Amino acid sequence: MSAGVIARARGLRKAFGDRVAVDDVSFEIAAGETYGLLGPNGAGKSTAISMLAGLIEPDAGEAEVLGVRIRTRSTAGRGAIGLVPQELAIYPDLSAEENLRFFARLQGMSRAHARKRIDAVLELTGLSDRRRDRAATYSGGMQRRLNIGIGLLHEPRLLILDEPTVGVDPQSRHAILEAIAALAGEGIATLYTTHYMEEAERLCDRVGILDEGRLLVEGTQAELLALVGEQDRVRVAADGDLAAAAAIVGALEGVSEASVNDGTLGVLVRDAPRHLPAILAAVGDVRSVEIERPDLEAVFLHLTGKALRD
Repeated sequence: MSAGVIARARGLRKAFGDRVAVDDVSFEIAAGETYGLLGPNGAGKSTAISMLAGLIEPDAGEAEVLGVRIRTRSTAGRGAIGLVPQELAIYPDLSAEENLRFFARLQGMSRAHARKRIDAVLELTGLSDRRRDRAATYSGGMQRRLNIGIGLLHEPRLLILDEPTVGVDPQSRHAILEAIAALAGEGIATLYTTHYMEEAERLCDRVGILDEGRLLVEGTQAELLALVGEQDRVRVAADGDLAAAAAIVGALEGVSEASVNDGTLGVLVRDAPRHLPAILAAVGDVRSVEIERPDLEAVFLHLTGKALRD
């Protein structure tokens, strides 16, 4: 395995009857990197990570963590993996501290080590002040954070998070994303699956776009946005001679197109914020301005012809 690479999937394939859930998927994740698998529900994300975690045996291909092949029939390498599933894996009648103590025993931790790790995990997940309260009394977001804490308890080298913010309120989602973002500084390799484009943009160093079981493309956000031209679209509603304004704006640096449609000036330009003052100066009496910047949703639409949440 290459230096710095924690996890690698090679040609993973899995079918359930006639339905191919994952078809020849390959990727790798380095230490300290957050790799996002972005795709709609049913794209094959959960199946892919289940093979990497050793929960499902692939029909073809293989998964490795720290150079060790992960198999359902062996525990080799699986101690380096922390898996946080979509479904909550907590005991609601136990407190956060009791849940963590239970899972620490399953991991074979000494009492002293367990106490240290429990304190660290509760601090990271923001649950220290509720550590002795029953998990059943927690909000959905707090239960999700406890779920993540359990996955982190044994200090895994690879943390796998399967849609960890589904069904939580915005405040809890923010807390979860903040906790995950902090993990990169600890050198943990993180595999993050989501169908929320904004989460992938916020957290992930690299993103793989998965649809109908196939990994269509992967790369940094900049590399993926280059597929759709990296141009911003500016719409300016204004009074006056928009045709004349379009001629002036079309000649500006960075502008590739300027046209008038339904009383609105539309402009395609690289780095709209930098060029916006010159555009507005050419227009004159402006009533409103809208800027649409390319995002991963646009990349998905470009690759598949459909919206991410279709």
